[in-house]
Amino acid sequence: MKPLGTGDPIRLGPYRLLGVLGEGGMGKVYVGQDAGGTVAAVKVLRPELTGEENLARRFVREAQAATAVTSKGVARVLGTDTEAGRPWIATEFLAGPPLDEAVETYGPFDEPAVRALAASLAHTLADIHATGLIHRDLKPPNIVLTSDGPRVIDFGIARPEHGLTLTTTGQVPVTPGYGAPEQVLGRRVAAPADVFSLGAVLVHAASGRRAFDGSHIAALQYKVVHEEPDLTGVPEELRPLVLPLLAKDPAVRPTPAQIAAAFAPPRGAERAWRRGPVSQAIKERESGLHELTTAVDGATPSGQVSRRRLLTGLAAGGVVLTAGGGAAAAWWPRPPKPPKKKVDLFAYPPAARTPTAHLLNADDGDFVVGESLKELWAVHELAEDTPAPLPVRDVVIFGTRGGGIAAHNVVDGERRWAAAEIKGAGRFLSLSDRLVVAVDGKGTLRTFVPSTGERRWTADVGADKLLAADDEAVYLVTKDKRLRAVGRSDAEVRWTAPIGKPFRTKILPPGIAAHGRLVVGTRDGNVLAVDTANGHHVWDLRDQSDNFIRPALYGDTVYLNGLSMTARRITDGKERWTVRKRGVLQRSPGERPPIAKWGPVTATADAVYATHESGAYDDPTFYPDKWSSRDGSRLMDLERSSNVHTPVVVQGNGLWTIEGEEYGEYRVNAVSAKDGDGVVEYSLGEADRQWLVADGNRVFAMNDDSLYALPVF
Repeated sequence: MKPLGTGDPIRLGPYRLLGVLGEGGMGKVYVGQDAGGTVAAVKVLRPELTGEENLARRFVREAQAATAVTSKGVARVLGTDTEAGRPWIATEFLAGPPLDEAVETYGPFDEPAVRALAASLAHTLADIHATGLIHRDLKPPNIVLTSDGPRVIDFGIARPEHGLTLTTTGQVPVTPGYGAPEQVLGRRVAAPADVFSLGAVLVHAASGRRAFDGSHIAALQYKVVHEEPDLTGVPEELRPLVLPLLAKDPAVRPTPAQIAAAFAPPRGAERAWRRGPVSQAIKERESGLHELTTAVDGATPSGQVSRRRLLTGLAAGGVVLTAGGGAAAAWWPRPPKPPKKKVDLFAYPPAARTPTAHLLNADDGDFVVGESLKELWAVHELAEDTPAPLPVRDVVIFGTRGGGIAAHNVVDGERRWAAAEIKGAGRFLSLSDRLVVAVDGKGTLRTFVPSTGERRWTADVGADKLLAADDEAVYLVTKDKRLRAVGRSDAEVRWTAPIGKPFRTKILPPGIAAHGRLVVGTRDGNVLAVDTANGHHVWDLRDQSDNFIRPALYGDTVYLNGLSMTARRITDGKERWTVRKRGVLQRSPGERPPIAKWGPVTATADAVYATHESGAYDDPTFYPDKWSSRDGSRLMDLERSSNVHTPVVVQGNGLWTIEGEEYGEYRVNAVSAKDGDGVVEYSLGEADRQWLVADGNRVFAMNDDSLYALPVF
């Protein structure tokens, strides 16, 4: 709190002003005291805004709304004057910490305290709704904990059930993460909107976390509308009580009366406000308020100070007063925060939810068959040596121009986080979608929480390139060209093994790790499989290709591309089937033998997809087809052509490929997964490097330094 300054009034109505509690874009809040000694928080509209008709009306509405509610669960209105030259509202001064401050300082509430909080706030909402008002901004900072229990403050955007409240910028005011889906979408709101907010408040009180969170507002609001709440940390007994409050459909949310009955706090639960650390904090604030209001100006007896000196001293000593619109919460002095809990670097956080995109429907007019798609978003900052982009639930990760890696939101392409020290060419891998592991320029493994970039464990292991990961370890090639396994649970080296001469210096990522085997390809077309327990050679396949091989896996079968497409049992390399040519190839006498190559394989439960390049060297043809995973028989020809260097991607109801055109131009083709007929396309333009990946009903097309997110039908 600050002393009064130049331009501050000395008195408003019956209140002598003692100091400035806080200020915002709309007005200031003062602490005042009337002749009878009653202390109030006095909110006044800024003088330069009194001529703004919309703001003045909103200020009047706030006064009317706050006056209309007489519940013991809100800060009482002591007086108003909305006709004065400077309109003001005086409310009861609440000496106590806001809920968010209490949770941050003392930790989440136990189950009885959460039940007491829920029941008290539910009764208060019932009183507010009984007047025909909706609070519309219930959140932890607007709930003050007092010795008499929780009190709701700030009726700045409270409104009757009819109509919308718009700010001066035309946006529906809603606190991200606490406003209901209907508020986010700008629809009319009723009492269930406050119930949703109460549910989000209770999640925070019980866990110290948000029910919905995100790196920026758009992503957070998307979660509120489309995704389920995060109840991590909420006691199991409370989850079935809290979850109905957060229903997307307002019609199925319980009423405040039902909430109060369901939470039914045990006898004595309200002692949370009267005993323990929260109670002590409230008492200290009440004592500080008493000291402030009993000080007198001018010369004072020993042990007393002037009111101005007290205000100045309190401000310098870290005393904080906050004002929440319709009322104020005060605390003297704020207790020291406990030391932050040390993060367990090996505690894998739960994987984020994948924000699944809407599937386009031609019948609904979402797109026109045979025409070009419009991308969802695009970024143009990929490094020239970045590996394939890696979708991990709600982000997609790639190497960035200038060095490092970055994670971008799959919904809108906005950057979430970046790590400049990472060597993108060293590759990055998902660890069960709960962490991402990458290599820095010094060969150290570094892990990150995919959604946030929060750093976890590191391992200085001399890594050059990452190959693959399974549930036990991360597998890599070291700088001195050996294979190494690093444990996921402790970042310790499990084993290091030499690489046989035919494969040494030639292994290239990515590989696959499953069923006790690590399978990798080499730049000259060989395949090596080692035991994941010790790195010992198990089986190999020589001369599978005249170029790089990219293994694919489904179940216990590994699929290899190259001069043939072959399915092998991963444990011992036993051949299950091999397709060498797509069909019979004719050539004239003396003509060079026709080429026959297979592109990267995409494997599913009942089929595999790959592009077959065949024909004359100077006039090859490309056939992306669907094949039986059981015996390698061809099941379906795809209508569109494809590039043999990129995969066929399965997503939504389509099969997606990249086709090379004349003069180095490329486009994405999509055909129906049902019959192989062409559906849509997307032009990429000229480029030297392309790749396709997909997840969550989105296809991500890399084209040199650009990444395009495409919708799916």
